[in-house]
Amino acid sequence: MFLSFDGIDGAGKTTQMDLCCDWLREQGGEVVRCRDPGSTPLGERIRDILLHGEADLPIGRRSEMLLYMAARAQLVDEVIRPALAANKIIVSDRYLLANLVYQGYAGGLDVEAVRRVGLVAIEQTEPDAVFLLDISPEAADRRLNRTLDRMERQGGDYRRRLRDGFLAEAARAKEHIHVINADRPVEAVQAEIRQIAGQLLHMEG
Repeated sequence: MFLSFDGIDGAGKTTQMDLCCDWLREQGGEVVRCRDPGSTPLGERIRDILLHGEADLPIGRRSEMLLYMAARAQLVDEVIRPALAANKIIVSDRYLLANLVYQGYAGGLDVEAVRRVGLVAIEQTEPDAVFLLDISPEAADRRLNRTLDRMERQGGDYRRRLRDGFLAEAARAKEHIHVINADRPVEAVQAEIRQIAGQLLHMEG
């Protein structure tokens, strides 16, 4: 089984992923947790460039998108496919949906062009379910008590376009993208995630 978590920064992905992975292990699953970009030597190098690169290193939107795709292709080949072949459960912090939204809807690139490049990068390796943690940018901002990375520093208008893009993609793929109201207590959000994941586990069993 392959699950991914997405949403604007501050939605609570890390907390919900931690809880979900713990629960999946309690159910007897062997869980492989990864992050996109990252989780491979190449992916981590690209992640550092994209999120923590020098201020004087300009990265255009197309270059940005292609760097994410390169990291993802390596992640699929090196981590995700081998884990799935071994009947492990993959839980990923972001995946292709993030590029559609960050560089497409919010960044101005043609969304369908980004999607086509993404399909080449993942070669039909798609999540069984995407948990989209939905929250307003204003509420999310109140949760960000850390130094912002390069993507997070792009302003309120950009973050509003991000949310709109996530919801537009969720409406397009309702069977795979599950919109979870993240502006609730942690336990309520996690209960909904476990209900959906539990149904998938039963299907696989």
